[in-house]
Amino acid sequence: MRIERLAASVAAVLIAMPAAGQVVEQVRKAASEELARKADGAGWNAPRFDVEVVRSSRPVAACAKAVTVEAIDTRQPSRMRFAAVCAAPEGWRHEFVVRAGVTAMVLVSAAELPAARPLEAADVRLERRDVSALADTIGAPQAAIGLAPKRQLRAGELLRASQLAALPLVRRGDAVRIIARREQVEVTMSGEAMDAGARDAPVRVKTASGNVLRTRVTGAGTVEPIDLPASIQPPP
Repeated sequence: MRIERLAASVAAVLIAMPAAGQVVEQVRKAASEELARKADGAGWNAPRFDVEVVRSSRPVAACAKAVTVEAIDTRQPSRMRFAAVCAAPEGWRHEFVVRAGVTAMVLVSAAELPAARPLEAADVRLERRDVSALADTIGAPQAAIGLAPKRQLRAGELLRASQLAALPLVRRGDAVRIIARREQVEVTMSGEAMDAGARDAPVRVKTASGNVLRTRVTGAGTVEPIDLPASIQPPP
């Protein structure tokens, strides 16, 4: 009887072992797919993932049906949680911790950069860095050129979107040109900015006649009406 029980135990282990390996691989695949989605959303450039499924001491039994994997918490790549679920009559549910490291090509400062000076192409370069715990890295030079650092940056410092800002092209009280265009016709008039704004920002502008227009900043000292008033509509 002891030999029979021992043989049955060994057989159960042999059945469970490949099942456990398959489940771990399913969890690893689900974690990798989740990281790929996160990479797309974050705009990571050429991301690479190093995924480790932390083995549980609790044995994983075989399942008569296909095992499904559910994401529980994927906010931090360094510690994600997934559940493997067996929907068979003898069903079970195992939770796994997944630790992942993520690197990507991101912008860093090519030299020491002063605050409040718009970035140029020569000011930045792409380097592969660990972005596992970062959500606002920048993966393309064109996304940073023209923006200005809010503080001085060290050479080789990783650039983050929260560190950069667009400089105002129009300031409150500035004299501005209001340029209204329709097809091939352009009408220009002067006004005074009632707000400050960077490119594409909405600002209010008071015209010489005292009307207040809702406009959008198009350049240094120039705006265009968001709604084209009848008083400045170009002729038909």
